[in-house]
Amino acid sequence: MLSAKRVTLFRLLGFEIKVEWSWLILAVWLTWSLAANVLPSRHRGLPGSTYWWMGFAGSLGLFASIVFHELWHSLVARWYGLPIRGITLFIFGGVAEMDDDPPSAKAEFLLALAGPASSAVLALAFHGLRALGDGLGWARSVVGVLAYLVSVNASLAAFNLLPAFPLDGGRVLRSALWRWRRDIWWATRVASWIGSLVGNLLVGAGTLVLLLGDFVGSVWLIVVGMYLRSASRTSYQRLSVRQVLRGEIVQRFMEPDPVTVPATMSLAELAEGYVRRNHFQTLPVVDGTTLVGCISARVMRQVPRSQWGEHTVGELSMACSEDNTISESGNAMRALTQMTRTGHNQLMVVDGDQLVGVVTLGNLLKFLSLRLNVRRGFPGV
Repeated sequence: MLSAKRVTLFRLLGFEIKVEWSWLILAVWLTWSLAANVLPSRHRGLPGSTYWWMGFAGSLGLFASIVFHELWHSLVARWYGLPIRGITLFIFGGVAEMDDDPPSAKAEFLLALAGPASSAVLALAFHGLRALGDGLGWARSVVGVLAYLVSVNASLAAFNLLPAFPLDGGRVLRSALWRWRRDIWWATRVASWIGSLVGNLLVGAGTLVLLLGDFVGSVWLIVVGMYLRSASRTSYQRLSVRQVLRGEIVQRFMEPDPVTVPATMSLAELAEGYVRRNHFQTLPVVDGTTLVGCISARVMRQVPRSQWGEHTVGELSMACSEDNTISESGNAMRALTQMTRTGHNQLMVVDGDQLVGVVTLGNLLKFLSLRLNVRRGFPGV
């Protein structure tokens, strides 16, 4: 299954394993770096082709190690009843895609610690295999790849334990602050601030390393620092949104009398009477009182203007699906996530095959802005 940014590779224990295209950049760069620089300096005298397959095996091992790390996050999340949409690998590592926050500080602590603990176990397992290989006289190339996987998993465990939210160490810190103050919002704000601070320190360290002449090392420190700084702020904003919308249902935000168009209307009539006059991007399409789909301005533009009078709305309407519909008792946070994921600026609110209203991104954002502004002025609200 292919999307604009990621591809689904396979399913593992019920979780979709996906990679963003940025991961391919990392895989290519890592394979080249291992084959051309790291492995030849550590294991001299091997044929050039051997270094390349070692580099490829090392990249594949890193992929498997990150999946294993995120899998344990996902398994603990499943144990606590948290919905996991899948595991995605990207240029900075991997993430288990959770749609909600842990139900308690204890759950947060165990969920966060599961990843680094699994990486530490893998490092010990690969160390044991490497020692066994040394003792049995395995090929230097095989032992070399195992040694690399020892170091990479130990590094994964150590790096993720940095107290920089949203890294695992930052989540452990948040769980402690949450248990202390009984306030996840405050705990996340403090942990995010520390995460931003760690990100700034890494950027500063990268700048210093650059001045000392290590260009590659400085770039990685600066890029990772900038990522941490951005991710910590984004994670706090995401939690703020979830907290504001917690318990809210779609019915509160929906417009109960939406503008609709019949399936028999021509595209010319639609353009003149609705799109140009009211600037609608998407409209529900009905047949009597039954919802049959929706029509967007983007789809209209795929038909030459001279032919608009020859085609009806029903011919080009998109089918109703989980991507563009939601029930009026549905969770408002789910509606926002759905719109963000699909790029839609509104969802049709349905009861069976009947249209009962629409909920727009603008209505949700207006509510969020008001509530967040109130909370900034009155933190206890």
